[in-house]
Amino acid sequence: MPEKTENDWVNIANDFYRRTQFPNCIGAVDGKHVRIKMPADSGSLFYNYKHFFSILLLALVDANYCFIAVVVGAVGKSSDSNVFKKSNIGRKLESNQLGIPGSKPLPNDENGKCMPFVIVGDEAFALSEHVLRPYPNRNLSVQQRIYNYRLTRARRMVECAFGILANKWRIFHRPLDVTPQFCDSIVKACCILHNFVRRNDGFQLEDTLYESNFESIQATGTRGNIKGKHVRDYFAKYFTSPHGAVPWQYDKV
Repeated sequence: MPEKTENDWVNIANDFYRRTQFPNCIGAVDGKHVRIKMPADSGSLFYNYKHFFSILLLALVDANYCFIAVVVGAVGKSSDSNVFKKSNIGRKLESNQLGIPGSKPLPNDENGKCMPFVIVGDEAFALSEHVLRPYPNRNLSVQQRIYNYRLTRARRMVECAFGILANKWRIFHRPLDVTPQFCDSIVKACCILHNFVRRNDGFQLEDTLYESNFESIQATGTRGNIKGKHVRDYFAKYFTSPHGAVPWQYDKV
């Protein structure tokens, strides 16, 4: 998967805004546990919180359900946040080496603050300047609920991509009975083929049948930093303003 240029990131952000009305979004990130047979002499290393043996497929996905980058091979007991933080793309994102464009105002908010381009994830990921997660589901204000809804609409792209991948390549419907190293190669090959098929076959309605997992994930080391909290709060405020409202909310006004 080639590294993205600044123009590529801008095009991805435009697609996300057009399809999900979430501005400045350059990808949705999540992890999928690929079921495997218990490797010999591995103990509980590959045993995950869902109570089966697996390797982790961590993926960054665009608005067309294509994989931008994947991290394959972490043991099942690993958390999504820690795998992302230690991955090449996570480290480059933290050190501003991904070629992401600089901050810009949100659509129709020319006089507001410039916001960075962001990746959306679930509650398993640490909040930061470039990674947004939902507000915790406790005593939420209306503004926070609207933000969570809009973030979920953008984040579902990665859930759909995993569903399309599993429905297209049925090998994911059963445990892989090969060595963990061979499992990694199979998953990587399927991700490459997935992108090829998506770009050549286009959108197929039956491909989008998927099973979302919205359960709360208890992960360690996911406390947000101050910059991330300010960015999230500004997005939440923007979504409840006339500038950031979904167009159909004001059709009858």
